[in-house]
Amino acid sequence: MDKHVEETELIIITGMSGAGKTVAIQSFEDLGFFTIDNLPPALLLTFIQLMRDSGKSMKRVAAVMDLRGGDFFDSLVDAIDNISKETKVSTTLLFLDADNQTLVSRYKESRRSHPLSPGGLVLGGIKKERDMLMDLQGRAKYIYNTSTMTPRQLKEKIVSDFASTSSNVFTVNVMSFGFKHGMPIDADLVFDIRFLPNPYYIEELKPMSGLDAPVSDYVLQWTETQTLIEKLTDLFEFMIPQYKNEGKAQLVIAFGCTGGQHRSVTFAEYYGKLLAEGNKTIITHRDVKTRKG
Repeated sequence: MDKHVEETELIIITGMSGAGKTVAIQSFEDLGFFTIDNLPPALLLTFIQLMRDSGKSMKRVAAVMDLRGGDFFDSLVDAIDNISKETKVSTTLLFLDADNQTLVSRYKESRRSHPLSPGGLVLGGIKKERDMLMDLQGRAKYIYNTSTMTPRQLKEKIVSDFASTSSNVFTVNVMSFGFKHGMPIDADLVFDIRFLPNPYYIEELKPMSGLDAPVSDYVLQWTETQTLIEKLTDLFEFMIPQYKNEGKAQLVIAFGCTGGQHRSVTFAEYYGKLLAEGNKTIITHRDVKTRKG
């Protein structure tokens, strides 16, 4: 039997409380992983041995480890180091994060108390947890910031990164965002298109977005826009085959403008459709609904 098939694939899911670990573990279960929630790190090596002795159905395993493990959680870094010495176990750490404001809102909606501040202020517990997880986050291969993700989008991202398919389909995630709302942390390529004429200053276009034809027509009409498209298209035609040759499964391309409403949305839509030929494309508009004034 092929040695690669015999190797156990272990995904460890951790991160901030309220960042989406429940959705994540359900997504891995849908992908055919054997899943286990709230596994104490001290039992991880024992669990690995059980996986080795099991049948094929447990060759892909996803486990959530978080603060519910109490004192055991402090030993997670050591457990990961010990597992890395196992030659027949491929371990990947997935860290789920979200900004403090989003986490506070999610706790208020669920009416739950934070595990590190039972009965106290939620924000205080969040800050303590973030400090505790700093080293662990630095070890993660994948870091998802779920602040602006819906459960469906989180599931789609997990499927994109972890689904095992016989057809080697390359996925291009094309994202729009606004610089004033912060840089996306998971983008491979970021393009600043704030130098293009801004529809925001056209009264009738200001309330619209790049999803509306009048806005996209305005953005695309300029000579500098067409020149940029020509150069970017040439760049993507060169780079994407190189990423495929290196075995990369996906590429995240982010276009940023000031607010993430007009120019970046237009470009994300344009390239999401253009690059769909020969690739699977996913278009995400991170800030298109974040309007202020």
